Amino acid sequence: MTPTASDAPADFEVALVSLNQWQLAWRRFRRHKLAMFGAGLFLTFVAIAAFGPFILPYEATNVPYPLKFCPGTTISANLGCPPFNDGHILGTVGGTQEDLLTLVVNGARLSLTIGIGAAAFASVLGAIVGGISGYFGGWVDTILMRIVDVLLSMPLLFVIIVFAKVFGYGDWRVILLVFALLGWPGIARLVRSLFLTLRTEVFVDAARAVGVSDLRIIFRHILPNAMSPIIVVTTLSVAAFIVTEAFVSYIGYGVNAAYNPTWGNILSNAQNDILVGNWWWPLFPGLAIVLTVLGINFMGDGLRDALDPRSRE
Repeated sequence: MTPTASDAPADFEVALVSLNQWQLAWRRFRRHKLAMFGAGLFLTFVAIAAFGPFILPYEATNVPYPLKFCPGTTISANLGCPPFNDGHILGTVGGTQEDLLTLVVNGARLSLTIGIGAAAFASVLGAIVGGISGYFGGWVDTILMRIVDVLLSMPLLFVIIVFAKVFGYGDWRVILLVFALLGWPGIARLVRSLFLTLRTEVFVDAARAVGVSDLRIIFRHILPNAMSPIIVVTTLSVAAFIVTEAFVSYIGYGVNAAYNPTWGNILSNAQNDILVGNWWWPLFPGLAIVLTVLGINFMGDGLRDALDPRSRE
């Protein structure tokens, strides 16, 4: 029997969804469990820094009623009261009797601001300098890379001390500026190496052939193709700057604790009280630093894998 058209199998339409580079990266990032955990951890601290100071009942640098003894004990309140004591969830600090939870939450705001702000400024400046250097080459590349070499050779602590003397000790804006100025050279070198490769691609030659200007080629054609490693480096730089701020504040050259609490200067003020058993004062700001940096590093690892064009679904 001859088969007829009605006997042919039904023809089903197949809907194909086209995803761009960023949509594919987001799909890969969502499948990275540690990266999602790290992103959630980091965003939690960002939310705490943004909204926490408006919710907590205490002020960061104001003690409403100084006590002689911790409630229900014979421990001097000047030595600090332990956690879960008279409404102070994380306890109080020695001497000033400030609420430790309030200090940690307010410290998160400035520590994250310095980390994120310095990383953003350093990335923008590094991308501009590295892009110009890698694209034009020649004497432009030589001059810019020698400036980068000089900045990379400068010790961080020395520069912070000099800037603090000139612009005023303890100003967080000075600290952010120093971090950004010393952080962009490494990013500039990375971007330069990417541009040295990308400037020889066919799409760059095609853009030149139709009369596109050099600056437009740099910022509209080459730079978007170099964004993946820049995003990863910027993310990891946030963690590095948070740790660096904690270090310089801990040794007394960072943000002034009397006006602007940060995780670093909270740890610095807790140095002497560790010896008298005040363990909660350094524990909680130190734990906040560890969790934040851990979350950023997990997120950076996930971004590196998600933005890698060679990775497979």
